[in-house]
Amino acid sequence: MNNSNFKTISVLVDNDSWILPYAKELISALPKSYQCQLIRKADDIPQGEVCFFLGCTQIVDDDILMRNAYNLVIHESMLPQGKGFAPMSWQILAGQHSIPVCLLEATSKVDSGKIWLTDILELNGSELHDDWRAKQGEITLKLAKEFINSFQQLTPKSQKGESSFYPKRTIKDSELDINKSLNEQFDLLRIVSNSDYPAFFIKNGVKYTLRIDKDD
Repeated sequence: MNNSNFKTISVLVDNDSWILPYAKELISALPKSYQCQLIRKADDIPQGEVCFFLGCTQIVDDDILMRNAYNLVIHESMLPQGKGFAPMSWQILAGQHSIPVCLLEATSKVDSGKIWLTDILELNGSELHDDWRAKQGEITLKLAKEFINSFQQLTPKSQKGESSFYPKRTIKDSELDINKSLNEQFDLLRIVSNSDYPAFFIKNGVKYTLRIDKDD
C-alpha cells in the first residue's frame, strides 16, 4: 500500500560496493507509478522528492542535497553514538549481537540528521562477512520501503546526547596477532573480507594471507 504520494525517487550508490544489488532490488520493488532511477555519481542526482544514499562514504554538498526534499541514509548504530565509518564492523568486533539501525536525513554534517526510523539487526555470532552484509542489505531495503509506504505517518526526531565517532578501517585492521588464539580473534575473522581486506599475519618479516569460509 502506498501512502506517500511520492513520484520521483533516486537511489545513489557511488561505487561498486556490496550494497549495489540491494539498491537495484529496492528500485525493482517500488511501485511502477514512481519514477525511480539508480544514480552512480552525486553530481547526476536529479531534481526530485526522495534520494536514498546507500553505501556512500563521501559527504554530499548542500547544493546537491537541495535537489530533493528528502535525502536519506542508513546507519547502523544508536545515533548519536557511533557516527562515522564501518559501524557494523566495529560493533561486531566489540562482541555485539544486536545492532541498532537508523534511517536518517542526510546533511552536510556527517550522520547528524533527524532520525525517521529505527530497527534492530540481530546476529547470532556465527555470521561471516557475507552473511552479515546480507542481513544489512535486507534491513536497508526494509527501512527504505517502510519510509516510502508510511511517510505520512512518520515524524522525524532530532538526535540527543553526546556523539562518538568510529574511525575509518584500513587493510591494516585485518591483521591477526600470532600470539593470540583464533578464539580470541574470531570476531575479527568475522569482519574481514576474503576479496577486499583479507585476514593476514606477519611472521619473521613475511606476510601470510588467510581466507575464512563457513562450511555448511
